[in-house]
Amino acid sequence: CVLCGRTDDCPEKYGEKSTYVEYNLTVHYYCLLMSSGIWQRGEEGEGIYGFLITDIRKEVNRAAKLKCNICKKKGASIGCVAPKCKRSYHFPCGVQKECIFQFMGDFRSYCWEHKPVQKFSVKGSRESSQCIICLELIEQLPLYSVLKSPCCKNAWFHRECLQYHALSAGVFFFRCSVCNNKDQFQKEMLRMGIHIPEKDASWELEENAYQELLQCYQHCDVERCLCRRGRDYNEPDSKWEIKRCQCCGSRGTHLACSSMKSWEQSWECIECSVFAKSGNYSKQQKRSLATSEKTGGTTCLLEEPSPKCPRLSSGSQHSFLLQSPKIMCQSNVTPCSRLEFPASNRMTMSLSPLKANRSLSLQKKRLSQQRREVSNILKELKLQIKTKTTRLNINTENIWKSALKGFRQRSFSPTNTIEIKFTRYRNRLKRDTSDGSKYRFFKLLMLNLQNSSLFEGSSIKNLTLDSQALKENLYFEAGRMIAVSLVHGGPSLGFFSKTLFDCLVCGPENVKPALEDVADVGVAQTIKMIKYSNSLSSLQSTVHDCYEFLAAAGCLRPVTTLCDKNMLVNDLLIYHVIKRIISPLESFRQGLKTLGVLEKMQMHPDAFSSIFCHEPERLSAETVCDLFTIHCSSDINKVESADFWMGYLQDVESGESVVTLEDILLFATGCSSVPPIGFDPEPTVKFLHIRYPVGNKLHNCLELPITKTYEKFKNKMEFTIRNTLKVERE
Repeated sequence: CVLCGRTDDCPEKYGEKSTYVEYNLTVHYYCLLMSSGIWQRGEEGEGIYGFLITDIRKEVNRAAKLKCNICKKKGASIGCVAPKCKRSYHFPCGVQKECIFQFMGDFRSYCWEHKPVQKFSVKGSRESSQCIICLELIEQLPLYSVLKSPCCKNAWFHRECLQYHALSAGVFFFRCSVCNNKDQFQKEMLRMGIHIPEKDASWELEENAYQELLQCYQHCDVERCLCRRGRDYNEPDSKWEIKRCQCCGSRGTHLACSSMKSWEQSWECIECSVFAKSGNYSKQQKRSLATSEKTGGTTCLLEEPSPKCPRLSSGSQHSFLLQSPKIMCQSNVTPCSRLEFPASNRMTMSLSPLKANRSLSLQKKRLSQQRREVSNILKELKLQIKTKTTRLNINTENIWKSALKGFRQRSFSPTNTIEIKFTRYRNRLKRDTSDGSKYRFFKLLMLNLQNSSLFEGSSIKNLTLDSQALKENLYFEAGRMIAVSLVHGGPSLGFFSKTLFDCLVCGPENVKPALEDVADVGVAQTIKMIKYSNSLSSLQSTVHDCYEFLAAAGCLRPVTTLCDKNMLVNDLLIYHVIKRIISPLESFRQGLKTLGVLEKMQMHPDAFSSIFCHEPERLSAETVCDLFTIHCSSDINKVESADFWMGYLQDVESGESVVTLEDILLFATGCSSVPPIGFDPEPTVKFLHIRYPVGNKLHNCLELPITKTYEKFKNKMEFTIRNTLKVERE
């Protein structure tokens, strides 16, 4: 290393050791980061980690004149920041001497005499505790090698254990192992010299890390197995298919080994049978169902319901969904979301038109409240965004390709402020850091994503299976782009189906798809034929005609009664809508975890469904009026100016203008709708002594002229907004 002179390659202690042949430089990451006389003056992709090569060479020359107070050799590039302290040292020497290096803010370093120490009661200082991570004994003493949690009274860690944990967990998952506190814990550990890298957790970066969780138990556990091919042999749709215990799911049997004639027959293992006969099972089952209803959870749809505590069928409990044509669009609501419906919703058919309008108004009000909740959540997530910028060069003729290239560049970080530079814009570059420019980019990107081969469906979309996209990891990138868009001020999505959203939030095993989720017309038609068969002979004929189709879906089985069609349709829907796209779905979910978005979606599903599954709220004069704050100087008649402004908004809403409310918002902020995160800064209206209106998109400010009459005000507004937007569109 050119800074410390050591050949050690220990990323946990000294950071990544990298050699740059083109610059003839080898350097430890931490040595470079903590050096006192150098700053990152370049962009992310310039030089080494943003440090310019000329600056690094200057720092090496500066350090060559300084002697290390620990090893007495030259090249000490790090100095103690304490006032009047003249000590200098190499980074490895400082670690050896127990100096503190703070990987935050100005990246300060403290020598062994001036380093910060944790304060705690001396009362129990001679006691011993266990390290929360390695579980070995640890002395409760103010030592460099010992750290105490600031949020828990008896949580102690070895410094080395905590550092390894931080490097593995990253900034999004590093938190107190006892109470799960994140902010206070990270602040204290950064102060005490723990390096928390800005990256996702190592276990989240490993592709298909949790693939084994999707596997079902497949082993015959009966006392005498009749299958010649062994207890692990499983042949679907035959007598050698393995059926799991309906109670515990952790025991199985071949259909033939338990004398079962069809899959529909229920089966319990010996342990669960004994437990049920003892009388305890039914009580526990009722208790678990009650808990499920409270938490909005559901039992797995792939398992048979218990005969001891039958569930109401979707047809009996929610028959109003099938009767009301206006609610047919909600027929793909999952069981976990249906449990959350208020009881009053079941009286839809008896509502009068007046009450129906009131219900629609309440629904809009609820959506509005949910969007406000989402705005607050996204603003909380935005606190991760730093002032450091990442520039994306976006080709307006190929948004998807240039965005993908930008997101995959080494210097890209979701926590950096994004700066957009459009290319091929009238044969020149257009650089803009305003929210309007970012909004335009993310809007175009989301539109490209919506119409890409990753999704299928007309207006309401589900994920599709694209093997090439899966190979190129595009589903992950799509999820990451959506997460980054939401936190950085992008638009609402509005094209997700309720089934897709519930798969992301509740997990695919808890979702029951509907026929409307099948995008392929041929597949949908085949399922309809099976679903609407009105006799056993017609059903058997349809199954015979669709032999290859059913075999490909793994749903080929003997049909003996007309009721068999219900389970057959259900299995076909689960296969085509969910099972077929399990791999893309998991990859997409991993991408959505960027910046903690998926975690918040799972915590607030109702709120986030308002921006994923519903179109943005149509602007009204009242909405725009509430959105903008009016500012007037003392010499201006505020009442008259405000009257002109509000009167103009009402004219636009009623269609008495050549512009729309969306045009006004676009002119002022660069956004045609209100982003889910809201505006920053808040939009304002200023009345000034100017000739024509001015839209200051950088500050979301609409500067309006003061006129004597409303007609002049309206003419100037329409002339300016119409022509400005026309030029921008061209």
